[in-house]
Amino acid sequence: MSLYAYYQEKTDMVEQNWVIRTKRADFNALSEQFHIDPVTARILVNRGLEENQFENFLHPGLDTLHDPFLMEDMNQAVRIIIHDVEEGQKIRIVSDYDVDGVMSNYILYKGLKRIGADVDYVIPHRVKEGYGINDEIIMNAKEEGIHTILTCDNGISANAALAKAKELEMTVVISDHHQVPFILEEEKKQYILPPADAILNPKKQTCKYPFDDLCGAGVAYKLVEALYEKRDIPKEELGQFLEFVAIATICDVVSLKDENRAFVVNGLKRLNHTDHLGLRALISANALSDVVIDTYHVGFKLGPCINASGRLESAVASMELLLEEDIETAIERAQKICDMNKERKEMTLHGVEQAEKFLQNAESMKIFVIYLPDCHESLAGIIAGRIRENYHHPVFVLVDSDEEGVLKGSGRSIEEYHMFQALQDCSSLLLKFGGHAMAAGFSMRKECLEEFTEKLNEMCTLPEEAFIPKIRIDAAMPISYVSEELIEEINSLAPFGKGNEKPVFAQKDLNVLSAKIMGKDRNVVKIMLESKDGAVGEGIYFNAQEFSDNITEWFGQEEYDKLIHGWLNNVVLNVVYYPAINEFNGTRTIQFQIKRYAMAAVREML
Repeated sequence: MSLYAYYQEKTDMVEQNWVIRTKRADFNALSEQFHIDPVTARILVNRGLEENQFENFLHPGLDTLHDPFLMEDMNQAVRIIIHDVEEGQKIRIVSDYDVDGVMSNYILYKGLKRIGADVDYVIPHRVKEGYGINDEIIMNAKEEGIHTILTCDNGISANAALAKAKELEMTVVISDHHQVPFILEEEKKQYILPPADAILNPKKQTCKYPFDDLCGAGVAYKLVEALYEKRDIPKEELGQFLEFVAIATICDVVSLKDENRAFVVNGLKRLNHTDHLGLRALISANALSDVVIDTYHVGFKLGPCINASGRLESAVASMELLLEEDIETAIERAQKICDMNKERKEMTLHGVEQAEKFLQNAESMKIFVIYLPDCHESLAGIIAGRIRENYHHPVFVLVDSDEEGVLKGSGRSIEEYHMFQALQDCSSLLLKFGGHAMAAGFSMRKECLEEFTEKLNEMCTLPEEAFIPKIRIDAAMPISYVSEELIEEINSLAPFGKGNEKPVFAQKDLNVLSAKIMGKDRNVVKIMLESKDGAVGEGIYFNAQEFSDNITEWFGQEEYDKLIHGWLNNVVLNVVYYPAINEFNGTRTIQFQIKRYAMAAVREML
């Protein structure tokens, strides 16, 4: 059986592990202390929160942010920049070309302008220059009289380029959030820091900052916050940057805890009433002017437009949109990057189809290594992500680069597999690499591809069960326990995302009283559920064809027909759900959004 056929069969079987989270605490005591339901207390404990973190999580105000000067080298970075301002020295910002990089760049550029800096910016071209600062950027900066290089969302692994900057007697300040590179010596990690006058990165092993999972824009915000404090600029002015930090935090998929939660909650509030011309134009171009914008709209509408400019042309287009002061021009710029995103979507769909064809002819692999010679190199990461979602395996997608005989690759991982560490172990085969546990980028000689594939798979020790998606359930909660008040309290824990996943619950042995196929495309099924204690609730599932096929296979055509007619039947399911409130024609009802289901007689999960 081919690799593709095996994994397609596994996917069709909806094979998953259902796991109840089992963290222990006195949930009733936490409930009384913080005036929340015990279920809500359980969710917070499941998210890894300690008791002393509850208050800030439940009420994520800006007063919960940490002192920026707790970050190692912050004093030094501030001294350098203020000295440059006072001496009239030129500063150049060098950012990444993704959403986080553009937002970091914008925050630093506007923030430094506000304190009187002579500052400009450079964004490397993804295809022509690749990720991060390089020798050409350094040489150009020196020739143009730049005194200080300030990186954002990159720089921590740019040893060679920054060594060139120091050789040319330039000042270097790094603001980054990526993992610090290291080498293994006698099974101990020896971290390699680049030559710089100040390095702002909460992931540095010597940095004692209380939260180490900021995105690049979060680190940039902390630098501007420190600069404003030293220059006696009103703290209220920092508010203008919150929506940009929120967008970057959501799109860079960092954990939505601690400072990140405060950034996103408060940034989304501002974004929904923004007076920023560029953001307003982008919101309008995406037909979101009359929508309450949440993490979905940022992550799947606005963010991809900003990313598209960096993928297909230059991220400078997005930066220019953010800096635009003329409304008509802003509208034109926003429409242009929206059109680029539409083109990117079509190219991505084609790339995913090509990746699927590649897998049809591939042998079994634990680590998928997919070579797509005709794919645009900027789409490799997106395609890797899609394949990872479909098969729940770590995925590397490689494409031809402009340089003869050189491949560029992007990877997307699963929780059990540390992708950056894997590339570290294969470093002898690579020309350049960087990233973190869940995502990475690299380049290599084409002749090394086969050895790279073999070595990755030989080193992988993950058992087969690691490649079966885990559905983590917060609590076995009877549908009879659910109330509108509880649902509203659970919803107050939003925004949901990495580190603060949307909670799900489960109940087994639910009788299915009836099922009704609905929707314009007849792709939604509404089912009535009844528990053993007689509680009845309405469920909704967004794949009617799959539901019909499974019920028929599990219980037989006769039982399915009874179900559709609302007759007495023998269909009994275990269900994973998220409780919601459905409003229709002024009437509010509790509705259980079904995430997973299984034949009760077959799967004993609780």
